[in-house]
Amino acid sequence: MKKSSLYVMLFSMLFVILAACGKGGGGGSENAEGADKTAVIGSDAKDATELKFWTFQEVHIKFYEDAVKRWNKEFPDRPIKLKAEAYPYDNMHNNLLLALQSGTGAPDIVDIELGRFPNYLKGEPQLLPMNEYVEPVRDKFIESRFDIYSKDGKNYGLPTHVGATVAYYNKEIMDKAGVDIDSIITWEDYVAAGKKVAENTDAKMVAFESADWWSYWPLIKQQGSDFFDENGKATIASETNIKTLEAMQKLIYEDKSAELAPGGEYHAEEFYGYMNGGGAASILMPMWYMSRFTDYMPDLKGKMVIRPMPKWTEDGNRSAGAGGTGTAVTNQTKHPELAKEFLAYAKLSEEGNIALWKVLGFDPPMWTVWDKPEIREDNKYYEYFGDDIFDTLLSVKDEIDSINMNEKIPDAQEQLFTNVFNNVLRSQSQTAEEALKQAEEAVESK
Repeated sequence: MKKSSLYVMLFSMLFVILAACGKGGGGGSENAEGADKTAVIGSDAKDATELKFWTFQEVHIKFYEDAVKRWNKEFPDRPIKLKAEAYPYDNMHNNLLLALQSGTGAPDIVDIELGRFPNYLKGEPQLLPMNEYVEPVRDKFIESRFDIYSKDGKNYGLPTHVGATVAYYNKEIMDKAGVDIDSIITWEDYVAAGKKVAENTDAKMVAFESADWWSYWPLIKQQGSDFFDENGKATIASETNIKTLEAMQKLIYEDKSAELAPGGEYHAEEFYGYMNGGGAASILMPMWYMSRFTDYMPDLKGKMVIRPMPKWTEDGNRSAGAGGTGTAVTNQTKHPELAKEFLAYAKLSEEGNIALWKVLGFDPPMWTVWDKPEIREDNKYYEYFGDDIFDTLLSVKDEIDSINMNEKIPDAQEQLFTNVFNNVLRSQSQTAEEALKQAEEAVESK
């Protein structure tokens, strides 16, 4: 074992021990070991029951601040004090796994990222099912967002957003290229528009990732494909996946209307600067990427508009669900009914879903709130992208299929990031078919 791996393992074990020893401590206002941020919400409530919450996204704490305040006002006889702790992504997920496996040290409530969620569903899940709260409202939600956090008909995680993938267009560049954005309906339209952008402007139509999968995964999912089928069988080298990767390669090297994203992925500082400077006329990403524009690309305010993804066939989907965070109650909580009821209050109520938009800027998984007056109130996202954001969402609400999740997703991710995208999109040392077949064989052999 490498020394660095040993150190990480020892640190993680130490963290679990410390967390277990610290349970039931006094005020709980001290920073937990390794936490980026600790917030105690509802500490002013008398006789409040303390619940511990872990997350890997500090911004999510703002949502729970709102939820606890509303809960304590509505249920003064059952107040909650929520100790919210934000940790680095890998630390939190690794520590959670160790805590659940050891039977001690886990929080009451926890955010689990979609790509890691299958790790916690292996064997007998150490999370509590939420079906009693999900069933009464299931028809009001984009149901596929429950499916990705479920096993054997039991819903273990509640979604944080839909993750509906859309097309973000720079209207200034598109106008200069002589392209009517609303005329882009199909992938052929998108390709033709890209050629005009390349010919008439200094920009490219799009930049594709080589170190992440957001520019690829939604494209195959909207066509009904994926990396695994519903039974967990690898379909990485499916015909659709091969043709889609070939189409991306063609845009870069033949049409010259696309290029590789600076920094390798859409969350790199280099890419933010590239987009902010007008490097690309569009990007296909989930709705949650809006905050990246508002926070890191201020010069594009008023220039970007949101439209459905271009579809690949006449009756094809114009969106796909991508990314996500499932919030769960662990089986180590001493207050299971209270923790489950509070989580349902925060995530499954109409007020909670409106707050997901107003507080975090996420597309709420409860689609029935999308045309509510509170959702349509002016905010920084409408000021940046225009007032038709939810009109676009409502037009594609029945076309948002979510990805198939299983414990081999991390293996597929490793193959795509390490080999496939670099070998096909960057070095062109392999064809799309060769690289994807090799990746599928590697994943199946594990």
